[in-house]
Amino acid sequence: MHDTSTTDRTATDQTAAEQTRVEQALVERVLRSFADTEDPRLKDVLESLVRHLHSFIREIRLTEAEWTAAIDFLTACGRITDDRRQEFILLSDVLGASMQTVTVNNELDGDATEATVFGPFFVDDAPSIPFGGDIAGGATGEPCWVEGTVTGTDGAPIPDARIEVWECDEDGLYDVQYGDERTAARARLETRGDGTYGFWGLRPVPYPIPADGPVGRLLAATGRSPLRAAHLHFMVSAPGFRTLVTHIFVEGDEQLVIGDSVFGVKDSLIKRFEAQGAGAPVPTARDLGGGPWSRTRFDIVLSLDPSAH
Repeated sequence: MHDTSTTDRTATDQTAAEQTRVEQALVERVLRSFADTEDPRLKDVLESLVRHLHSFIREIRLTEAEWTAAIDFLTACGRITDDRRQEFILLSDVLGASMQTVTVNNELDGDATEATVFGPFFVDDAPSIPFGGDIAGGATGEPCWVEGTVTGTDGAPIPDARIEVWECDEDGLYDVQYGDERTAARARLETRGDGTYGFWGLRPVPYPIPADGPVGRLLAATGRSPLRAAHLHFMVSAPGFRTLVTHIFVEGDEQLVIGDSVFGVKDSLIKRFEAQGAGAPVPTARDLGGGPWSRTRFDIVLSLDPSAH
């Protein structure tokens, strides 16, 4: 009696092999379509993108219904994006792509302070404050004294380094989210001759990224929190040094355990925010009215800019 199982198995193997050949032939045809690309970097990027994209489709055996759902999702991201909201950056953030790009472009350099995501709420014309000034500008929250030094990797202080800082208020909102042209909880200042800086800010609190659009629905579908861990933004620059974009996070914040929705936390950036008693000496001549306040220290180390040396 003829063993049909062996024949069936052979036919199946042959079909699978032919299917693999057809799929790979399509990859090769798409790759050849970029052969005349003049920009070599563009050619490399497109070829790598095609290889990885096709490999993803083939690995998970993407269905046509899933492909349609993906197109609809991206279309929804485009529709909600405007000059105040960028849903595609938000999508990049929650997939860790933004943080991975930061990591790739800011390689570790000895004791240099680590970089993290830029975030969507930076404003480039923030008010200037002197040493000991207050960035709150009417924003509500617990006062927090922030101080430190800015040095190079050699330990030498960097005078006149520009520090730009911004954060949300105690309700988890940035000034630009109110839509009334207010400027609050942001400022710029410079280091003194010995590289030191100090200012009054607000004790950071967790806040949600915009979750009322397609990215929010993605987070809900995957059981993820839209909250970012409490943090204070810094951007620090000085001639001859690489501009640093980073945050500091609050030690003990429960969201550090749950997870930061955009993967921006690095252990080296978690700082102790120490609560101060009513009798604690205030760093500057500021009347806090006997209310609670805290303080933290953030010493910043900048890497040399290779292109400037």
